[in-house]
Amino acid sequence: MENASADSLLQDSLDRCRNAGLRRTKALEEILRVLIQAPGPMTLTSLGAALGSQCDKATVYRLLIRLEEHAVIRRLGFHDRSAHYTMRYADRHDDYLICTGCGSVESLDIHCPVEVLEREISSNSGYTKLYHELQFYGVCPECAR
Repeated sequence: MENASADSLLQDSLDRCRNAGLRRTKALEEILRVLIQAPGPMTLTSLGAALGSQCDKATVYRLLIRLEEHAVIRRLGFHDRSAHYTMRYADRHDDYLICTGCGSVESLDIHCPVEVLEREISSNSGYTKLYHELQFYGVCPECAR
């Protein structure tokens, strides 16, 4: 991702955190920076590895929970498997395929057909700031072998 764009996304995310009452800490800033620059959803382990010794695993986990509670990030996956975390943005979203065998998560590279339905529901119901999260579950080609 282009640096100017990544910096803008980071600042927007930090503003959302501040508005949610979260303190701006070095750990919070680094977690957001890594998730913004990540090519896809990250597990706690991969996020910890990307952060190196900058943050301990317990701090990272606590911050991920708070960020999810305040809709800054999205948690993907099963409760009994490693969760994956990704940024949540107001102006866009990604939809995912999740393997029920190994728990791998892949972003779907398609135009989301639910967006039209979302606009219609918003228009008819009067709801604002409507959003959806679309996840498909199945068995990946590797697990199917």
